[in-house]
Amino acid sequence: MQEKATITIEDFSNKSYESLSQLVSNWIDIPQSFRNILEFRILNNPLIDWIMAIFIFIVIFLFRKKLINLFENVSTVISQNFKTPLSSALFQVIYKPLRWKILLIAFTASYAILDFSKQTNKIYYTLEGTLNIILLGWTIILLINFFHKSYKHFYKHNSVDMKDTFVKLSVTAAKVLTVTIIFMMLLQTWGYDIKGLLASLGLVGMAIALAAKDSARHIFGSIMIFTDSPFKVGDWIKTQDVEGTIEEIGMRSTKVRTFAQALVAVPNGNLADSAILNWSKMGKRRVKMTLGLTYSTSSAQMQNILEDIRNLLKNDKDVHQQTIHIYFSEFADSHLGVFCYFFTKSTDWGEFMRVRERLYLEIMKIVEDNQSSFAFPSQSIYIEEKNMI
Repeated sequence: MQEKATITIEDFSNKSYESLSQLVSNWIDIPQSFRNILEFRILNNPLIDWIMAIFIFIVIFLFRKKLINLFENVSTVISQNFKTPLSSALFQVIYKPLRWKILLIAFTASYAILDFSKQTNKIYYTLEGTLNIILLGWTIILLINFFHKSYKHFYKHNSVDMKDTFVKLSVTAAKVLTVTIIFMMLLQTWGYDIKGLLASLGLVGMAIALAAKDSARHIFGSIMIFTDSPFKVGDWIKTQDVEGTIEEIGMRSTKVRTFAQALVAVPNGNLADSAILNWSKMGKRRVKMTLGLTYSTSSAQMQNILEDIRNLLKNDKDVHQQTIHIYFSEFADSHLGVFCYFFTKSTDWGEFMRVRERLYLEIMKIVEDNQSSFAFPSQSIYIEEKNMI
């Protein structure tokens, strides 16, 4: 019977044993015939190494579900502690890539037990790197889709107008960029020199940018419009060039329906560089005017008119009560000026016109009830009589 040898960590590092079969033969006292079977070589690797490789693969494969459950439990704990379901949702997104990644780890761990030629190792590790890069790209694409759906749900829930064209373009651009980067990584993994390709792409991109600089300007203008959100579909806007209602927001231009019912397409680059007056963003609509009363109006009549107009506006449900200014403001050439400044609660144009009309009629009645009248531009001519000699 052979004496068992003592195995140390150094035995693994200095390669003193050619294979696991030698280690096993020193650990376990086995018959020489069975030892010969374990040392039988298949593809230049002893049978014991193949058995260990298959054993490691099976162990990792069988524990794959437990490992995934462990990750899921960790994500659930994080979600509960931070009061957000984001980590659990993210785990569901990367669930399939994670399963394949663990399977790839099992293959790699099993392959590391075996000893193959440098050429075979190069082919395997190139294949492994390729699969890792593909899994990375797949995971990123899944995450892009996840955040796309999440943002669509968020904006829909909060009733925020988010232009679908812009969102879809952003998602498509992110996917194209991801695929391009993954393709570059694959080329580098396969041993291709990508420096020349990158330089060529840079020159081509520069030429395209110079040729399409106006289109690029309008696209960047679109990005600024969507990020700043100065208006949305249905808003009434006014710029230096156009005034009307926003009918459609595209990636290159915005279509505005004017009040003459003409449709104007304004390039987004021009809109981004313009001052935009958005009438629809008003929380209230202003009424500003000066009443001209005749000079025959007495001070008592003026005081009564001012007080009646103030009471009218303060008790009207359609008038915004925060700002009401009614003052006797001027002695003009042909009238006594009463400055009126207030706001209506409604910003709808038609409703505003109806409210203003009603208030104007009631103000006219107040002036009439106080025995006064409105002045109009006039001149008085005085003729001086002289005694003729």
